[in-house]
Amino acid sequence: MNTDEWTQTLGAGPLLGIAVGAVAVLLVLIIALRVHAFLALVAVSLATAFATGIPADQVVDTLTDGFGSTLASVALLVGLGAMLGRLIEVSGGAQALTDALIRRFGEKRAPLALGVASLLFGFPIFFDAGLVVMLPIVFSVARRLGGGILRYGLPAAGAFSVMHVYVPPHPGPVAASTLLGADVGLVIAFAALLAVPTWYLTSYLYGLWIGKRIVLPVPDILGEAKTDANPPKAGTVVALLLLPLALIFANTGLTTAADAGWLDGDAGWFTVLVALGSTPVALLITVFVAMYVLGTRRGRDKTVVEKLLDSSLGPVCAIILITGAGGMFGGVLRAGGVGDALSDALSDLGLPVIVAAYVIATVLRIAQGSATVALTTAAGLVQPLVLGGGFSSIEVVAIVLALAAGSVTAGHVNDSGFWLVGRFFQMDVRTTLKTWTVMQTTIGLVGFGLASVVYLIA
Repeated sequence: MNTDEWTQTLGAGPLLGIAVGAVAVLLVLIIALRVHAFLALVAVSLATAFATGIPADQVVDTLTDGFGSTLASVALLVGLGAMLGRLIEVSGGAQALTDALIRRFGEKRAPLALGVASLLFGFPIFFDAGLVVMLPIVFSVARRLGGGILRYGLPAAGAFSVMHVYVPPHPGPVAASTLLGADVGLVIAFAALLAVPTWYLTSYLYGLWIGKRIVLPVPDILGEAKTDANPPKAGTVVALLLLPLALIFANTGLTTAADAGWLDGDAGWFTVLVALGSTPVALLITVFVAMYVLGTRRGRDKTVVEKLLDSSLGPVCAIILITGAGGMFGGVLRAGGVGDALSDALSDLGLPVIVAAYVIATVLRIAQGSATVALTTAAGLVQPLVLGGGFSSIEVVAIVLALAAGSVTAGHVNDSGFWLVGRFFQMDVRTTLKTWTVMQTTIGLVGFGLASVVYLIA
């Protein structure tokens, strides 16, 4: 799509009004009028595209570009993750790992164990991929111990979110570190220190608290809870879960070594290994391994395994489509110039740099949905101030963390992650706003508070 042929003439005020109005209409359609979320998102995206002045001959391309770019990153991960989850669930592997966790940590600390495991998995794995892989374990623990899905799901989902937004090698903090000239090693160190207490306060404790007040049944979206009478060992399941982690971590390590000049990034063996460690390929390899380890090796007929995998895709199709439509809505807001107009309006706030960084990233996040786009755009806006401000290396790290905190704040209906979590936990929009959006906001606020402490004592 070529949007260089037209220029947005609306100012920040009208564009912000259009964005707010679009969100309001979307909520009315879904909550009050009970229109299916997929239809509502597509219709509101179309109306918003016309309202922001996108030329009529580019509207459809704008919609499909936003939809397609989101599916490119989500559909493969959700589909492969659902297949892996189905194999782990039906083989009894999820139950075996659940029993091992409960024996090791006890029933009362099961949400803590799930959250800590998700923090570790979340270091190299993107949010959506990590969440999908962990879901069968989360669902199995919730079924075994009771108390609703939120008590166990929010600590795990929050852990992946915290790691994804704050800690390199995830794309947002890496891009911000590069733009501001921050030492990536220092960013990793301080981000990890910030991530743990932020997760504990905003995802673990909040998950326990809200889970007592909103008790939701455990979804059956990954399939029925029937499992083999002779389940695999817990160690086998852990090894399967660690396989994509190891492949992705190798990808990250090789890429970092090439960037530092230690390896030849153009070598054939290098490009092959990096490709094998990309998240979709790592999950694909893991699914094939699981087909053998949990299926063929355990006496399952190949036809039975194929039917199991096929049955895993049906329930997640709606999730994939709705998530793609959420990305479409965010893409229309970006293509319509909402983010750019707000960037121009917010670039000269007269605030301290660390406060301005948080505010700009927050407003951009709320306006257009994508945390990575908000973080990268806000970093570009404060870049001249940071590079010319004579800040210490620790102060620059704190500014990067403040940008990350703003980029996660108040995720709502224009964010594909909002729909991914809401649909996997089978929450309606109102409940997702009261749980996931609130949790994301507290992740941003607590992270900004801790980043400010680092900035003040640097």
